Amino acid sequence: MVTKRIIFEGKVQRVGFRYATRQLALGFEVIGWVKNLTDGTVELVLEGEDDEVSEFIEEITEESTLSHHIKNFTEENISPLKNVIGFTLSKNA
Repeated sequence: MVTKRIIFEGKVQRVGFRYATRQLALGFEVIGWVKNLTDGTVELVLEGEDDEVSEFIEEITEESTLSHHIKNFTEENISPLKNVIGFTLSKNA
């Protein structure tokens, strides 16, 4: 099990990025959320088996229509999530 926080930079707000990310998440066994941050970036917090998380990140950053909106992204391991069920769209920060 792995838990990651990913910050996406680029034209990632006001283009349906969060909604598309949530739709993509339905195809993976992951939990977490995606939300806009006040600095114009998007935060993705994700937990699942290592291969599922890696494949989901690869889908977003390389294979999906979202990839052309991403200029850069940073990824870090974080503590396991508590009391999180499913994958949600969070309100803006």
